[in-house]
Amino acid sequence: MTSPDPFATLPGVPSFNLSSESFSDGGELRPPQRSAIFGVPGGKDLSPQLSWSGAPSETKSYTVTVFDPDAPGAGGFWHWAVVNLPASITSLKEGAGARDGSKLPAPAVQLKNDDGFRGFVGAGPPKGHGQHRYIVTVLAVDVEELGVDGRTAPVALVSHLARHTLARASITGLFGR
Repeated sequence: MTSPDPFATLPGVPSFNLSSESFSDGGELRPPQRSAIFGVPGGKDLSPQLSWSGAPSETKSYTVTVFDPDAPGAGGFWHWAVVNLPASITSLKEGAGARDGSKLPAPAVQLKNDDGFRGFVGAGPPKGHGQHRYIVTVLAVDVEELGVDGRTAPVALVSHLARHTLARASITGLFGR
């Protein structure tokens, strides 16, 4: 069952540029972005490197998410969500989504992913389930802090973003096993 892109239902906003050295848009995710936790051989559960530019000058912070709309069950699967990235930050190194949060700038906060911990969990679709899409989204936000904390579920984050998103950029990685 395919779930929709969670941001597709939000009001339309301008786009800006987003790229990754870890994978190309529409290309296959490499082993570092695959999941050792889900038993993918060679997986390392490292969040991808990301760079962005061209966000509106009014941007006060950024939110970054990774979502798999093709995961089995209702609602897809949230692999990563980071809020309150300062507006001065326009890139993240590979592995920035470490569980302890030490590789993110203050006051950034990671929300619990759908595997139940704060940090990035790599791609690990069920065997034989086909190729999944991993939508990486960076959202330019009009407030420095969204008013959510590490206990907020990523799915609840979407309603906060509906009121505060100035612009949005997405790229998609693919992986199946």
